[in-house]
Amino acid sequence: MHTSVTFKNLDPSEHLKSYVSDKLDRFDRYLDNPAEANVVLSVEKFRHIAEISIAGDRLNIIGKEETEDMYSSIDAAIDKIKKQIKKSKQKIREHRLGLKSRTKTPVTEEMPATEEALSREIKIVNIDYKPMDVEEAVMQMGLVSHNFLVFTNAKTDTVNVLYRRKDGHYGLIQPSSTPGF
Repeated sequence: MHTSVTFKNLDPSEHLKSYVSDKLDRFDRYLDNPAEANVVLSVEKFRHIAEISIAGDRLNIIGKEETEDMYSSIDAAIDKIKKQIKKSKQKIREHRLGLKSRTKTPVTEEMPATEEALSREIKIVNIDYKPMDVEEAVMQMGLVSHNFLVFTNAKTDTVNVLYRRKDGHYGLIQPSSTPGF
């Protein structure tokens, strides 16, 4: 890993440079491609600040920590970087595994034969719904924390579903007047 160390309000020290380089060289096993690390070590009054940014392998990771000791600041910033790299790599790994498992599953899967097997795969909830008009259903949605409300439309005598959209507005699902699809 290519490491550049910058000192602000602090005398440059080869020992600090080698300490940071040794710590950052351990990340080579986590990264597939070569990465570049920029380290800024600074002192402001009694605060020792270590800011580490790693760019490469489609990652831009920044860790900043301040303590009363420069070595502990470096260690804490490196711990933050390590957590972020592991989290990012795990996310990529899970994404790849998820895509592979989707493509390998056969398109025609057998459906469970019994109602008991079906109830283990699908959570079944029985609800009571009452007749009301759409305006009353909207008012009812404002009172509850659920994302949807099932009701019988008093005007058409059909079952409707009122749901809360991601943009904050409401949507209404109602059966079409023509039977079939």
